[in-house]
Amino acid sequence: MAEDQQQQQSGLEQCEALVNNRDRWRVYKRGSVMFVLAVVGLTVVHRGSINIGAPFQLERLSRMGGSEGVKHGAAQEDKMPSYLGIKSFWKASKRQPVTKAGANTQRPRITEDSRPRTWDVTNSNCSSNLNFSSQEWFTGLEDNFKQFMLYRHCRYFPMLLNHPEKCTGDVYLLMVIKSVATQHDRREVIRKTWGKEQVIDGKKVKTLFLLGKPSSVAERVHHQKLVEYEDYIYRDILQWDFLDSFFNLTLKETHFLKWFHTYCPTVRFVFKGDDDVFVSVENILEYLESSNDATNLFVGDVIFKAKPIRKKENKYYIPQALYNKTHYPPYAGGGGFLMDGTLARRLHWVADTLELYPIDDVFLGMCLEVLQVTPIKHNAFKTFGLVRNKSSKLNKEPCFFKSMIVVHKLLPSDLMHMWNLVNSDLVCSQKVEIL
Repeated sequence: MAEDQQQQQSGLEQCEALVNNRDRWRVYKRGSVMFVLAVVGLTVVHRGSINIGAPFQLERLSRMGGSEGVKHGAAQEDKMPSYLGIKSFWKASKRQPVTKAGANTQRPRITEDSRPRTWDVTNSNCSSNLNFSSQEWFTGLEDNFKQFMLYRHCRYFPMLLNHPEKCTGDVYLLMVIKSVATQHDRREVIRKTWGKEQVIDGKKVKTLFLLGKPSSVAERVHHQKLVEYEDYIYRDILQWDFLDSFFNLTLKETHFLKWFHTYCPTVRFVFKGDDDVFVSVENILEYLESSNDATNLFVGDVIFKAKPIRKKENKYYIPQALYNKTHYPPYAGGGGFLMDGTLARRLHWVADTLELYPIDDVFLGMCLEVLQVTPIKHNAFKTFGLVRNKSSKLNKEPCFFKSMIVVHKLLPSDLMHMWNLVNSDLVCSQKVEIL
């Protein structure tokens, strides 16, 4: 009996040991599996954070967003200054909430090697930068300049209409014209006159119009669809998702430079002008053929030692807080200028290193100064008319127009009339030696 009990006890102990070994094995297996799953999970999360962060960083850099401002408390939101209620120059939407502080304001140096292949901006949400809104120099600004400063860091916006095919093939001269949605009649006359796409002596000439969005709500409702239909017919409009305004002409400049840098690696020359100018493409080609060296070419009606205008009633008024130097760098009047394609591509990455300036002509002069390129003044570019006296008969003399490259400015009917006269069997008593 004692032996049976001893054997039974021994068997129980063996069973318990077996069970304990199995439990330990199960615990070990479960622990191993959980460890492996934890390692895999951490790896996935780590990689996911990298994959999410990179596109965000690229988008931020492509937007060149800079500082998005400091988030103010609810009390400050209730007491928002009047200038924040002004319709945004940049985006036709309600004011976005201010993003968190601490955004990186440093911009990378963009070089030719980093040229993107497509327009890489897909988001136009940009909050006001309130970092300096309480500073004395800022509070003394006029409302339109406050608005400009609050959104100056909003560098790039999505494209609404795009035609990268304009730069395919061997394009010698790209004619680029600043316009707005409501000025369809000007674009139509240009297409029928000097903006007609053509090939002259084997040199291909292409034309594009640059537009933002209509400024007023009524214009957006009625004219945007007309612009889209116009582009459907002619396929020659580039349009971006920012509002067309005087201060936003600088945005139009930087957006074109980025577009050109992206899509036009082989275009030789660019003419850029307004939609109310007379242009002789033949004289442009003649000038380029006679130029010994077109490297860094930038030619137009250049203004040297221009002083910032301090009279508030003037369209070009600039407060001391925005620019405190005595003179502007040399710059060409925006009515029309001609530049080397390689220089235009360099201007893009230089423009990204400078703060935007409310006057687009001057901003481009600042970019040229950084590149140490001096623009060339040429008498065939008349951005203030043939003579300053607007009532002078010389401003309507076709023989003078025949020798010019650019004459600013003409109404559509006057442009069509002058174009027909210049291109008729016009006999001039003597040729004006300009080119």
